[in-house]
Amino acid sequence: MELWWTSLDLYLKIMWGMAIPFSVIFVIQTVMTFIGMGDNSDASGDAGADADMQMPMHFFTFRNLVNFFLGFAWTGISFYEVISSKALLALVGVLVGLLLVAIVMALLFALSKATQSGNIDIKDAVGRMATVYYTIPAAGKGTGKVQMSVQQAIREYDAISELNEPIPTGRMVRIKSVVDAHTLLVEN
Repeated sequence: MELWWTSLDLYLKIMWGMAIPFSVIFVIQTVMTFIGMGDNSDASGDAGADADMQMPMHFFTFRNLVNFFLGFAWTGISFYEVISSKALLALVGVLVGLLLVAIVMALLFALSKATQSGNIDIKDAVGRMATVYYTIPAAGKGTGKVQMSVQQAIREYDAISELNEPIPTGRMVRIKSVVDAHTLLVEN
């Protein structure tokens, strides 16, 4: 190994000096991203910001620095024998590094768009039809239960009615409004 290292010129030593550590960091980052330990925040630390608004902020990150030098160094090593001009080789390395940054950013952006929060917004229920699951007492004198599909999931909510007669199990009702986080006001 020492013989190999001493046989390299300064340019290749620099390239290998970048390629090895940045490759190791890249593998660690990739594994951490896919097991859910990747960093989801932008440069300002705002993890909850809209992904469309974050794109410009995400250009100068540690991940992109790693990706750039990974592309730059491996290009320098791979094309060392093919491109004799070190300046041209460095320019090609910069272009490949930038291309790698763009590709990884696009992949991570696409992955972030594919995730779902799993949170149901009860306000989406207003105006929809539901089935009475447990009889709803008359004139708001108690709660019953309704079942309905909200955001492609079947949910069960407490329900009250302003009608003067109870609404029996199995009847279809329309959601008039949201009373609180768990209770809906229904009508026939």
